[in-house]
Amino acid sequence: MSTLLTARDISKAWPSHDLFDRIALRIAEGDRVGLIGPNGAGKTTLLRILAGLDSPDEGDIVRRRGLRVAYVRQDDLFEADATPRSVAREALAVDDPTGSRDPGNRVDAALSRLGFTSLDQPVGELSGGWRKRLALACGIVRDPDLLLLDEPTNHLDLAGVAWLESFASRSNMAMAFVTHDRSFLQTTSTRVIELSRAYPDGTFEVDGDYTQFVRRKNEYLEAAEKSRAALANAVRRDDAWLKQGIQGRQTRNKSQVKDAAHRRSSLASARDRAGADARSTSIDFTASDRRTRKLVALDAVGKSLGGRRLFGNVDLVVSPGDRIGLLGDNGTGKTTLLRVVSGDLPPDDGRVVAADDLTIATFSQHRAALDPTDTLHQALCPVGDRVEFRGRTLHVAGWAERFLFRKDQLKTPISRLSGGEQARVLIANLMLVPADLLLLDEPTNDLDIPSLEVLEAALVDFPGAIVLVSHDRFMLDRIATEFIGLDGRGKAKSYRTVEQFTRDLASRPSTATSRDGPQAPAAIDQPRRSGRRKLGYREQQEFDGMEAAIMDAEADVERLEAHSSDPATTSDHRKSADAFAALDAAQRRVKDLYARWSELDAIRRGDAGN
Repeated sequence: MSTLLTARDISKAWPSHDLFDRIALRIAEGDRVGLIGPNGAGKTTLLRILAGLDSPDEGDIVRRRGLRVAYVRQDDLFEADATPRSVAREALAVDDPTGSRDPGNRVDAALSRLGFTSLDQPVGELSGGWRKRLALACGIVRDPDLLLLDEPTNHLDLAGVAWLESFASRSNMAMAFVTHDRSFLQTTSTRVIELSRAYPDGTFEVDGDYTQFVRRKNEYLEAAEKSRAALANAVRRDDAWLKQGIQGRQTRNKSQVKDAAHRRSSLASARDRAGADARSTSIDFTASDRRTRKLVALDAVGKSLGGRRLFGNVDLVVSPGDRIGLLGDNGTGKTTLLRVVSGDLPPDDGRVVAADDLTIATFSQHRAALDPTDTLHQALCPVGDRVEFRGRTLHVAGWAERFLFRKDQLKTPISRLSGGEQARVLIANLMLVPADLLLLDEPTNDLDIPSLEVLEAALVDFPGAIVLVSHDRFMLDRIATEFIGLDGRGKAKSYRTVEQFTRDLASRPSTATSRDGPQAPAAIDQPRRSGRRKLGYREQQEFDGMEAAIMDAEADVERLEAHSSDPATTSDHRKSADAFAALDAAQRRVKDLYARWSELDAIRRGDAGN
């Protein structure tokens, strides 16, 4: 097939460290290349270089004349008052400023393919999943020869991922995508390239899907280990000869001495590469010693937001050892159900009964618990320089190293850490809480594949209970023993496998929703705009700021939860009482804000009386 793009001996470095050195790759027509590698290896930077947005320090990129390249970044930069239609038109105008390619039809068709039914809704009202769909539409509408995607499945629900996999498999356009979604790699890629300093050439490339890549990589690592062992034996023989003294060395010529030095250097390099490949996050959750049979019981629980029924008649008993996966499209209420289980939100129907003194550890996908102005040291250890883990005190530098942070990073602000690094900070904090129940809301976002595998192993070994929301199907298949699927129409159903749920999802008519988590609770499909009282000016201002207010209030709750469980607080009864009083007030504020939001949204949608 015709070559579209060739990267030749390209290198890139930051002031603090090198990313990659003299790597090479080629993308041809019809290729679907999966780019993987550990956090910090430079995958996003490489993708931006291929897109022409950044330049390599050395080497060059050769592109076919007239090549059209579209790049979909990991995080979008959409203006809140823009609309899906205006954003997609602007994207098309990059290649077609005169509008000769019928922008109206092309834009509407691209957005329709991604499930949009309201093309003029403000982007600021869309959830993260629907903003991701919009970003994909902006790339696809340009009809590029080469589509570059950075973490395309992040924030997408299972239906969105299934659509993207189908599109990629049927499309004629070449693609290269950075992803940690192993199911997506397996289904979509025709070639997998790992970017890592563990390899002599900086990359390891295999034609085929992810399963073939893993098999070939294991073969390579076994061969590399045998080669290192043979080289180590040769170096030991060299060392023995060198220790024989001058008389013994006279029997050897200078070239043999030079060869011995070369073998020693080669062995050192091989060991460095092996060390780079072996580094992984050390994750080990701490469980309490509770012997209670039932941790949480949900009896006919239902919840609505903004006049829309999210789920109803949910019956669930969570016991130690249970692993429950929550499934559903964006906006169906998975995060809300987690909050009901945790007690942060009261159910509208039914009841939630928790065991006495139940300890719950929560991982939030919004990462509001992290203060971007804190340093890594402060985020990992707010007080002093030692953390307590399983009865032992550890220096913060050693604790940070366990999560692949260098000592010189401890003064780095959280805002400058990558998404994967921030996720590792949250997991580190979660490990310090002895818990009966882990509630995990998208813990896999931005984690590299080695970290995902370590996280999975830790969750498998955790003796408490787990309720998990994740779009990582590999993790769901490995961790969860039962599933609850939310259909977006107010119903919940039990499933034994993810495949059962996806088949059920595909067999029913689609409903496009754009809300999830702390987004406005209404659905996007055809909002009612007539026969309703409009919000007043002050009410509209209050409604517009409600999402930010809720996120701030939830951040306060998570901050106060961490403060109230800090040993420096719990050891002082007066500080502890003040901390729990502040936490209780913050939790009440979150509930009041949600209630007010629902009230305002009901007026806006015409569900409330004048």
